[in-house]
Amino acid sequence: MIVNGAPIRFRTKSRIELTAKARFLFGKQIMPPDQADSPARRIYFALQSAYIGAENERAAGLASARTLVESFKSATTSALACEILERALAAAEADDCYHALKLTRRVIRHEDLVLGRNQEKPADNTDPRDKAPEEQPINEVATIQA
Repeated sequence: MIVNGAPIRFRTKSRIELTAKARFLFGKQIMPPDQADSPARRIYFALQSAYIGAENERAAGLASARTLVESFKSATTSALACEILERALAAAEADDCYHALKLTRRVIRHEDLVLGRNQEKPADNTDPRDKAPEEQPINEVATIQA
């Protein structure tokens, strides 16, 4: 788990309650740098840096996300993926990076299907809000150039 840029390791199962506004990700929501190996995953990683990075990393993460989204848009034929990434970028610029990451996960699932990547089953600790109907994978056939 990462809270306000600080990694937290649990040695036993715990219940945590955050009583103030905090920037946090946990479990499979956290993307290590070595997994940012496709265009959509690089966007996610940049947005993740803008969300939970150290104070001096946030602006650079958002700037990187802007550049990566523009590059992605010029390489895909999926109008829906482009629209979702525009919404994600707008959310990030409005300091709602958690929502931006949720939107970007939709594009990652789409990209994985287009690129023929094996999809892992969701972890038991995924955020239930990720399973809302508007967050389902994109049902559109399009190409994304890696």
